[in-house]
Amino acid sequence: MSQDRRMHAARPIKPRARIEPEQMSRPLSGRLVWGSLALVWLLSLVFWRGGDMRPDLLLVTLAFWCVHAPSRVGLITAFLLGLVMDVHDAAPLGGQALDYTLVAYAAWLLHRRLQHFDLFGQAVHMFPAFIVAHFITAVLYSIIHGAWIGWGWLVGAVLTALLWPVIGWLLLLPRRHAGDADRASN
Repeated sequence: MSQDRRMHAARPIKPRARIEPEQMSRPLSGRLVWGSLALVWLLSLVFWRGGDMRPDLLLVTLAFWCVHAPSRVGLITAFLLGLVMDVHDAAPLGGQALDYTLVAYAAWLLHRRLQHFDLFGQAVHMFPAFIVAHFITAVLYSIIHGAWIGWGWLVGAVLTALLWPVIGWLLLLPRRHAGDADRASN
């Protein structure tokens, strides 16, 4: 084996990041983070409710901000939003709060790693978190109801993970426009 080949084999493979590093180093606007959470919360009160097979837009948005703005959005926010959604859905109190908190905790644990990946890579990494959190909630709901609630939650978790790139692209859009304006002024 030649010297070049050994050096190439020893080099770690770096994942491609489509999000520019200077773009992520700029501080996030609190208005963008909290405004997007409030808007998605209001939309989730109107649309997509009633059924396990639905994607959870608020959960994706919350997890996205736990990855990209962990100092602004965290576990307390996740728990409180989950409680609000439990009350709205007339579900057993704490079920969605647990779901949201588990996903937010996974996003917080992975936030440094996820910033090295593009949005599709981030979705792949967050997919197990959505599955595990939804599974734990489904088991608890099944215990409460006394019968298995079905596999609709799995479809909802898959759809939630598939929405990560779309939601992420929309939430990073104002940042991209601010970066374009900065480059144009220089």
